[in-house]
Amino acid sequence: MTEQRGPNVAGGSAQPQATEDGQKFRLSVSGGNIQEVGGQPGAAATRTIEFATPRAKLIDEASAAIRADLRDYPRALAAYEALRGDPEALAHWDMSNYITMRKLGYNDHGRVHAFITGAASMAITQLLLDGGVKGDLMESGIGDADDTFLAVILGTMLHDIGNQIHRVGHEAHGVMLALPIIDRIMGPLYPDPFKRTKVRSFILSCINCHDLNPPPLTIEGGITAVADGTDITKGRGRKAFALGSVDIHSISALAVDQVVIERGHRTPVLIGVTMNNSGGIFQVEEILAPKVIRTPLRQFVELRATTRPGGEERILSRVRLDGDHFVMDLGGGEHVAVEVADTQKKVAQAIAQNLGVGAESR
Repeated sequence: MTEQRGPNVAGGSAQPQATEDGQKFRLSVSGGNIQEVGGQPGAAATRTIEFATPRAKLIDEASAAIRADLRDYPRALAAYEALRGDPEALAHWDMSNYITMRKLGYNDHGRVHAFITGAASMAITQLLLDGGVKGDLMESGIGDADDTFLAVILGTMLHDIGNQIHRVGHEAHGVMLALPIIDRIMGPLYPDPFKRTKVRSFILSCINCHDLNPPPLTIEGGITAVADGTDITKGRGRKAFALGSVDIHSISALAVDQVVIERGHRTPVLIGVTMNNSGGIFQVEEILAPKVIRTPLRQFVELRATTRPGGEERILSRVRLDGDHFVMDLGGGEHVAVEVADTQKKVAQAIAQNLGVGAESR
């Protein structure tokens, strides 16, 4: 996942069935409250996950959406069921989250992000197939739609596990850590090692290229990257903000209310972002847009961002200096304190540490 600091929500319909407006996936946050889930009267249901706590609810709803999307793809569904309960994968997600959130102050990169982006990737894959766009796995003759869904769900849900080693190089770390999990899951599903190895290469490519470093070369890799980029709503930013990560990443994330993935009019996929404050455009321009533009999905995905009717929502009501901390009063009444950056102090401490002496002894 990208380095934004920071909820999530996801959903998608299992088949080309969708609501009358074609919505396939909705990532929505409305004041932090759980809302009713359902479609428009008289229309086929659209699964929607609203920003909710505890995180188990988000995971359960995303999981239900993934299962529904994989209903007609038995190999991919079996792979997903094996992955979601795999103790090694669960540990990887937890440790990746520890490093990114607790040590770096970034947003969620653990279980919730894995399941949310997994649900988004399934919606995108189905819309592409409905629009006549086949993955490279199918175009190459290596596999069918079932194999494509399998590669995308495993690649997307494991894409960020390398963060537990370090943020720098996390893509390559992720490939290494994912290999034994992928082999364990794919073994019973692909008795032919020749085909298994070929399908596996697409999964590893999804992991290695999800952050555009390097950019993906396959449709499957592009789906993982774009699904990753859709997880930009304020629910995801709120936790990082509460932990003291107050910067353009976390503030702009609080300005994004909803992300909807639906069937486009000119392209197979339309991603719509609704903001409560124009500051959310940073998330769209810096996080999501590059993952559309720099992937093979560029010609198949349309991206729109709008500010919701009703004007700008105030994110920060006041910022005040209290000792060596800025105390920020949020629009919702919460208070966040963050230490003022003191570059000279940090440099002195770093030099002192290298010399093995206290910073005050100079």
